Amino acid sequence: MVRRKVADMILMVFEDKSSLAKAAATQAATSIRTAIAKQGRARVIAATGASQFEFLEVLTAMPGIDWPNVELFHLDEYIGLPANHPASFCEYLQERLIGKTGMKNVHLLDGRGDSAEVIRGASEAISSAPVDIAFVGVGENGHLAFNDPPADFAVDDPYIIVNLDEACRLQQVGEGWFRDLAEVPAQAISMSIQQILKSREIICIAPDARKAKAVLACFEGEISVMAPASVLRGHQGVTVYLDRESAGLLRAGTLAAFGG
Repeated sequence: MVRRKVADMILMVFEDKSSLAKAAATQAATSIRTAIAKQGRARVIAATGASQFEFLEVLTAMPGIDWPNVELFHLDEYIGLPANHPASFCEYLQERLIGKTGMKNVHLLDGRGDSAEVIRGASEAISSAPVDIAFVGVGENGHLAFNDPPADFAVDDPYIIVNLDEACRLQQVGEGWFRDLAEVPAQAISMSIQQILKSREIICIAPDARKAKAVLACFEGEISVMAPASVLRGHQGVTVYLDRESAGLLRAGTLAAFGG
């Protein structure tokens, strides 16, 4: 494992997805337990997508987490997609997190509902108290949630409607969620960049070689709306988890300085 500091962000590189998932889940479980011990509950944002599979599998098996006292917020959802569609993030969370833990206090985004009403309800719920920890990923185009480039770094609304760019939609096809580009919705409800940054702690999980270009742009390039996840570098509580493949384009000197 390689550990380095990038501004206020901690970046960690692991040999494989398995060791990455175990380390990230251990940190997440500790943070959830600590929040519950201090205030009686933990408010958590959960990401979805293929990059989170191993992490969620390990996290949901962790002992000593009082899941009924975890309040869950949904990061993003396609507009117009039924909740039981295989690509629905509601379905994803039900299968990989909610159903395994028995969480009851969940705020899912209804992609088939009235978007304005869905956003109003979710925004009111998440704004009622601080979020303790957010689990996020990095898109192949550098997106954070469904905030594709050029992302809006300024909007303060908790949830917004976004247009999905072609690179984002092609990623969904490549991961096997849809058969072709025509099936992928063109719009989604997404948590805004500013709302994500309001989280006390952020764990960013981005394995696989297909994320290497985005990792390079976001964590060694400039902080830019064209590399949305680069904004994480300004948050004081971010830990980024990479594997060797996703970190493959980072400068050799950078990794060598930390034992890589």
